Amino acid sequence: MENITVIIMLLFGIAFLGLLSNRYKFPFPIVLVLSGLLISIIPGLPVIALSPEIVFLIFLPPLLYHASWHTSWHDFKGAIRPISLAAIGLVFFTTLAVAVAAHALIDDISWPLAFLIGAIVSPPDAVAASSVTKGLGLHPRLITILDGESLVNDASGLVAYKYALAAITAGNFVFWEAGLNFLVVAGAGVAIGLAMGYIMYLIHKKFVCDPIIEVTLTFLTPFAAYLIAEHFHFSGVLAVVSCGLYLSFRSAEIFTHQSRVMAVTVWDVVAYILNGLIFILIGLQLKQVMDGISSYSTESLILWGLSISFVVIIVRFLWVVPAAMLPRFLSKRIRSAEEFDPRNLVVFGWAGMRGVVSMAAALAIPLTLPGGEAFPYRSLIIFLVFCVILSTLVFLGLTLPWIIRKLKIEPYSIYAEEYEVRNAIVSQTIMHIEDNLSLLQDELLNNIKSKYEVKFNRLQKTELPANYFGNGAPLASNIFNEYTRLQIELLNVERKKIEEMHKEGKTNEHILRKIELELDLEETRLNMDMYGE
Repeated sequence: MENITVIIMLLFGIAFLGLLSNRYKFPFPIVLVLSGLLISIIPGLPVIALSPEIVFLIFLPPLLYHASWHTSWHDFKGAIRPISLAAIGLVFFTTLAVAVAAHALIDDISWPLAFLIGAIVSPPDAVAASSVTKGLGLHPRLITILDGESLVNDASGLVAYKYALAAITAGNFVFWEAGLNFLVVAGAGVAIGLAMGYIMYLIHKKFVCDPIIEVTLTFLTPFAAYLIAEHFHFSGVLAVVSCGLYLSFRSAEIFTHQSRVMAVTVWDVVAYILNGLIFILIGLQLKQVMDGISSYSTESLILWGLSISFVVIIVRFLWVVPAAMLPRFLSKRIRSAEEFDPRNLVVFGWAGMRGVVSMAAALAIPLTLPGGEAFPYRSLIIFLVFCVILSTLVFLGLTLPWIIRKLKIEPYSIYAEEYEVRNAIVSQTIMHIEDNLSLLQDELLNNIKSKYEVKFNRLQKTELPANYFGNGAPLASNIFNEYTRLQIELLNVERKKIEEMHKEGKTNEHILRKIELELDLEETRLNMDMYGE
């Protein structure tokens, strides 16, 4: 009971730091890793460790499902070549490079242990990359590659992780067999994920009509996909990712608007808590970890931590240039079809932050070997992983905006595309009204038509650059007029009135909550109009 109280109080603390992070525009993943460091030095806190067998089960399925749900399948498919090169080739290259460095630096570290360290720190983190790059105006294709890499590389990194663990616990490793098994494990994992996605698609579409049940099923789905795939010794990570991509692509067909609103809120909260919880757990274990490496000198620990972090960072740059340039050199189609800006290579290399997946993998290392003896160098491995996460998040994350400014990359705006989409939707709706609803009563027809004519007129008055229609230049940031702000102001008037009536006892709770929800949904829509969020 005491441990649960400590965790809840620390979650309160992290939530408060999250408020400060939002207010001062400070990337939340950096807040998390610094929070973990701060927790480790608070005296009197207990050491809390989850069983290594359930660490992956608790954290990976929901976090990966949440990330895959927000990934566009069309964009993912269009960038599959660079995503695959980064998520598979770069991960294994990083694993090898870190293993060589760890084996050379640290006495008595065996090759399997060195490869285990490399596998844990090889995959960048989806949450870290998206949080740090949010609002920087990066090109959508670059963001897609970063997000897609962070989804798929967890699978390749964790496959390498499991083979390294097998080599340590069983004492054998055959390279060609591991390569063949990787293809089988990955392919079967994807197949199981797609099958699970199709089953849940049918269940949602044909049987489920209650928003609470629908959201509950979306919460259970990634765990089911992960457990089924892992039961047959296939990739649970790829099962979750492929299932998430499949259902996300079809979400408009199977979910009601109430379910979508509820699901977005629930999943954002779940992801927020899990990200905070993993760094609370590492903070509560760091003191024990430091006790486990007390036999090493401080100078050696700092040297090893900084050296492996340096290798993780520099290897990404060594890989990205040939991986981007060789396909362009060999294929005329790629040169003609894909825009190329060498400055994006620098941004991609600089965006290799590590985060929650690496931390979960480190915490999931078994406490003992099959024979009962303690797992060798477990505390040292966790320490080195935390050093890599800390250095990449703080150094790369805090300097990335500065790098983008120094490269003078023009911020990309999606508002121009949004303008075209909104204009097409409103025009088509007005056309439908004129063609199919002309027999309605005049008053009803005029009311319906005027609503969409107002939307159309607003779009025509948006603050487009003077040369927008000439060359398709990006839309200015502030594209919507005072009409939206006025609507929000009037919503606040409505909200204030219903609150007054509630305090005076002139309305019951059910009516209050129903009207509050209507006002909240409308204000959410209007804020999305204004800010795209």
